[in-house]
Amino acid sequence: MRQERNRTGEGSAPEDLRSRPYDRPLLRRRRARVARRAGDVDFLLRRVADDLAERLEIVQRSFPMAANLGAHHGVLSRRLRELSSVGLMVDVESVPELLAQCDGPPVLADEEALPFADASLDLVVSALALHHVNDLPGTLLQIRRALKPDGLFLAALLGGSTLAELGEAWLIAEEEITGGASPRVAPSIEVRDLGGLLQRAGFALPVVDSETVRVAYANPLELMRDIKAMGASNVLNARRRVPARRDCLVRAAEIYAERHARADGRILATFEILSVTAWAPDPSQQKPLKPGSASMRLADALGTKEYPAEPGPATARSSRETDTE
Repeated sequence: MRQERNRTGEGSAPEDLRSRPYDRPLLRRRRARVARRAGDVDFLLRRVADDLAERLEIVQRSFPMAANLGAHHGVLSRRLRELSSVGLMVDVESVPELLAQCDGPPVLADEEALPFADASLDLVVSALALHHVNDLPGTLLQIRRALKPDGLFLAALLGGSTLAELGEAWLIAEEEITGGASPRVAPSIEVRDLGGLLQRAGFALPVVDSETVRVAYANPLELMRDIKAMGASNVLNARRRVPARRDCLVRAAEIYAERHARADGRILATFEILSVTAWAPDPSQQKPLKPGSASMRLADALGTKEYPAEPGPATARSSRETDTE
């Protein structure tokens, strides 16, 4: 993604870039600068809001007290307030300019430092905000503690294949022109890893599924402009503190078009959306049967051959792909 000149001392790199990969103060400043036009580029956010609303609709229970973490400009909260099962929805956002556009009770707070008491919420939701926290395990633990027993956590965040085409194009272009590459596209979590983190945080019955959305753009520069308009340009602490070279930018756009253009000339950008459903533990929840307690082997019941399963977290996973213009 395009670099910006560091003229105001925007975020000096911390000592340990591995534990704190994101410059969150810089992220907040960029999001604040584009907050006034946030609705112009919220197509992914609206898509996620509809999906989370559909998931919540099938849950046969009420949620008197809910919180939306990383509320952006209120898209998800407005969608969920349409549901009869949702009571009071609190909007939690770290950027005042975005929070001012939300409708619900506003709470100015960072996603990494939640201001809620233990067991105070029936529902916690989050849309496209948690993939930029530095301490995701700690944030998930705070969310689980804030939920009442049998409280629900619903979230969507960007996964590992997001903007893979753009990262590849920049990598090749910089290698060709400068002989080395700098971090451009943020590393994102994988489905399997997210399931493990939910279990470590103490959630019950965690489920993570993946949807790959491919968005068509007229050219790579249009994609980069959208990313900048979202306030999501490069905020890695390991980024170079100098502007992108014009020759690298031009070459990256050429490589992108050469490798990822459709027959009509439009280029495709990948966004992987990981959707999370998890519950705060409660004695009333169903428990898996103990190994060996079944009276009949499933393979015998189905009339098929049994194969050993690969070890992994107890998390259901699925994947689907959709295209959009």
